[in-house]
Amino acid sequence: MRFMVSVLQNEFLSGNRPLIAMGVDIETIKAGDGATFPKTGQTVTCHYVLTLQNGKKVDSSRDRGSPFKFKIGKGEVIKGWDQGVAQMSVGQRAKLTISPDLGYGSGGVPGAIPPNSTLIFDVELISAN
Repeated sequence: MRFMVSVLQNEFLSGNRPLIAMGVDIETIKAGDGATFPKTGQTVTCHYVLTLQNGKKVDSSRDRGSPFKFKIGKGEVIKGWDQGVAQMSVGQRAKLTISPDLGYGSGGVPGAIPPNSTLIFDVELISAN
């Protein structure tokens, strides 16, 4: 186990891997109701701010003054959002750190998100219906 951690740290420090090897890391900023979790097919309403690891803000529903809506588990958003938001309860605000494989991958988003970028979302789950 210690060897594996050391290998991952060395890979990260050399720039070969993102901080998280694969997946979504969820860090609660503000607790939600703890009972109402989105189910597959439900429409969720969220506010979010997307930044890159270097701190550059890429997008923000808050800046637009309009929350973002999508259906959970229907492929309408990147996989990291589907997986991360599904684990949040209504009212929760969390930092989702999404590895490139569950984000925009090797293609990135030209002019906005470089290839193989780890994405950092500040997400507030407003509702799930």
